[in-house]
Amino acid sequence: MPHTIRADLLVHSAAQLLTLAGGRQRGADLGRLGIIVDGAVAAHEGRIVAVGPSAEVRGKVDAASEVDASGQVVLPGFVDPHTHAVWVGDRAAEFEMRLEGRSYLEILAAGGGIMSTVRATRAASLDQILDESRPRLARALAHGTTTLEVKTGYGLDLETELRLLEAILTLDEPSLPEVVPTFLGAHAVPEEFAGRTEAYVESLCRTMLPRVREWWNEHAPGRGLPFVDVFCEQGVFDLEQSRRILEAARALGFPLKIHADEFVALGGARLAAELGARSADHLLHTPPEDVAALGRSETVAVVLPGTPFGLGDSARAPVRQLIDAGAAVALASDLNPGTAWCESMPFVLALACRTVGLTPAQAIAAATINGAAAVGLEGRKGSLEPGKDADLIVVAAPDYRHLAYRFGTNLVSRVVRGGRLVI
Repeated sequence: MPHTIRADLLVHSAAQLLTLAGGRQRGADLGRLGIIVDGAVAAHEGRIVAVGPSAEVRGKVDAASEVDASGQVVLPGFVDPHTHAVWVGDRAAEFEMRLEGRSYLEILAAGGGIMSTVRATRAASLDQILDESRPRLARALAHGTTTLEVKTGYGLDLETELRLLEAILTLDEPSLPEVVPTFLGAHAVPEEFAGRTEAYVESLCRTMLPRVREWWNEHAPGRGLPFVDVFCEQGVFDLEQSRRILEAARALGFPLKIHADEFVALGGARLAAELGARSADHLLHTPPEDVAALGRSETVAVVLPGTPFGLGDSARAPVRQLIDAGAAVALASDLNPGTAWCESMPFVLALACRTVGLTPAQAIAAATINGAAAVGLEGRKGSLEPGKDADLIVVAAPDYRHLAYRFGTNLVSRVVRGGRLVI
C-alpha cells in the first residue's frame, strides 16, 4: 500500500499504547484507557495524525523520524492541573518545625508558611524567579508532565503578582511543559493587611483583578485570560469573601478555580459547583452534600495526595465517594515550596493508588484526560487522538500498571511535546 500520510515522528511497536480516547471520564467510567497492543502514533506539525496498531499505522505513514517503543508503554503526557511552581527560596526549616509538632496553620499564623515565600519572592528580580523556577519545570517534563498549570500567589501585591505572571508567560517555552497560568492573588492575606482581610478583599476586587486583566490584554493579546483562584480556608478567606472574589473575577471574564476544604470544610466545593468553576482542588474534608454537588456539576474534583503526604497528615480526599457521585476526578502534584515540593506525577499516581484507593488505570486517566479537563484543555490534551496535540510519553516498562506499582524511580524514557522528542 502506498504511503498516504506525512509525519514528522512515528512512535511504533508499543507493548501497550493507551489512547484515553473519548473525553473526560466521570464516575464509574474512570479508568477507560483505550489500550492498543503493539500500538503506534504518528505526529505532523505538532498534531497527531494517526493512531492504531503498528502494522496499520506504519503501512500508511511516511515518517521523517521513528521511535521504536518495543516492550514499553506509550501514553499521553501528564497534565498537572494544580501547581505553585514559580517561587524563590525554600522552607526546609518549616519542614523540621512540622516534624516537631507545629501545624501548618500555626506556622502561617506565626508569619511563616506562605508569608516566608512571599517575602523572598517580593525581593527577587524576574531573572532570579526564572532561574529558580525553570529547573522545576524541566524536572516535571523529565517525569512525563507535558502540560502544567502554574499559579501566582507569592507576591500578594500588584507589582510582584504581575512579575510572577510575566515569569509564567516567559516559561511557556517549547523545551518545557506547556504552561496554563492562574492568578492567585487570594492565596493569603499579606502582612501589610494583617487584621484587615476585608480591606484586602476590596483591593483584590476593585484594583488588582481589573489591573491584571488590563496587563494581560497588553502582554498576552489573543491568549485566553488566566484562571483566577482563591484559598477558601479558615484563617485565610472565608466562604463569603471567596464568593466575592470569584464573582468579581467572573464578571471580568476570568475562568475560575478554588482551593477548597484543605483543612476545614467551609463550603468551597459547593461554591465552585454553583459558580461553574473549572475545578475545586484539595477536598480533604469535603462533606457528603458537597461531594454530591460536584457530582452533579461540570466542575472537576482535583485531588492532591502529595499534600497530606508532605504534611504528614492522615486526611484523605473522599475519592471513592466522588466517583460514586459521578464526579470527574483529576490528580495534581501541588508542586510548592511548603507542603509538596514534588515534580513527579508518577509519584503522585503511586500515592493515589495507596492512599485514596484509585486503581492504576483510574490514576492514569485522572492524570491525563481529566487533568486536561481541569484546565479547560480536554479538546487539545490528555489523550492520543488524531487532531490533538502530539504530547506523549514512553515508559520503560511492559505494562501500564508499573507507573503506580513502582515508585522512587523515573520510568519515563522519552517525552514528546508538540510532536518533538524533547527528552
